[in-house]
Amino acid sequence: MTSAGRILWSGMTHPGNVRKNNEDAFLALSFNDKDFEYLGNNGELSLNTGDFVFAVSDGMGGANAGEFASKIAVEKITRLLPKGYRILASGMEPGISDLFEELYAEIHKALTYLGESYDECSGMGSTLSMIWLTPDWMYFGHIGDSRIYHLPETGELRQLSEDDSHVGWLLREGKISEREARNHPRRGAIQKALGAGHQYTEPQIGAVTISAGDQFLICSDGLTDGLWNHTIDSLLRDPDAREQELDPAHRLIEKSLGVSGKDNTTAVVIQIR
Repeated sequence: MTSAGRILWSGMTHPGNVRKNNEDAFLALSFNDKDFEYLGNNGELSLNTGDFVFAVSDGMGGANAGEFASKIAVEKITRLLPKGYRILASGMEPGISDLFEELYAEIHKALTYLGESYDECSGMGSTLSMIWLTPDWMYFGHIGDSRIYHLPETGELRQLSEDDSHVGWLLREGKISEREARNHPRRGAIQKALGAGHQYTEPQIGAVTISAGDQFLICSDGLTDGLWNHTIDSLLRDPDAREQELDPAHRLIEKSLGVSGKDNTTAVVIQIR
C-alpha cells in the first residue's frame, strides 16, 4: 500500500461510428474539505494534494434526454464532495456507504422528476460508475452496465463492478462465456439505472487498497462492445511502440472503434505511480 506517490489520468469520450450525438459523459475532479477543481482530460498530480473522483455516466432517453441525464449525473457529484472528504479523512467508516447511497439517490430523484415532468425527458436515465481515490484507498460506487476494472502491477485484470443485467448475472455465475455474453440478444437490457422508470437505486459499493503500479479503468459499454478483457489488459500493460504514443484512454477507444463503434464510447484510465 502507498501513502505517497503520484496519480496519472487520461479520459476520452467519442460518439462512435454510428450515432451523431454523445450520451456518455465523464468527470475528473480533485478536492479537499474546502474546495474542488475540475481536472483536464489528461494530467499528473501528487496523491497528497487531495482526494480525487473520476466517473463515467451513460445516458438514455428520448430526444437529447440521454445526453442531459449523463451530465446531470456527473455534475451532482460535486455537491457532496466537502462532506465526503471529512468522512474519508478518518478512514473507511459505515458513513461512506451512506454517502454513496445518498449521492445515487439524489441523482435518481432528479432524473425521475424530470422524466415525469417533461415529455422531452420521458425515459431519462443513466448509468453511473465512479471511483474515489485517497492516498491509500479506492472507494467505488456503481449502477448500470458501465464498468470499473482494476489492473494491478502483477496479476490479471479484474472487473470490480457487476453489470446490472441478466446477461451480467449469467456471466458471473459461469453459465455463459465472455464471448456468449458479447453476442447475447439481451446484452443491452439493464435491470438497474438512475431514473428511467426504475423504483430503487441500490448501487454497488466497495473499496480496495491501492499500490504503486495499479491501474483503474472506468468505461461505458460502448468500449467493452469492441474490446475483450485480454485486449484491455494488453493495451494498458504492454502497448506496442505506436500505441505508447497515445495516452491510455485514447488507445483503448481507438482500438474499440476499429472493431465496433456502434455505441458512444468512453474511457477514463487512472494510474498509480
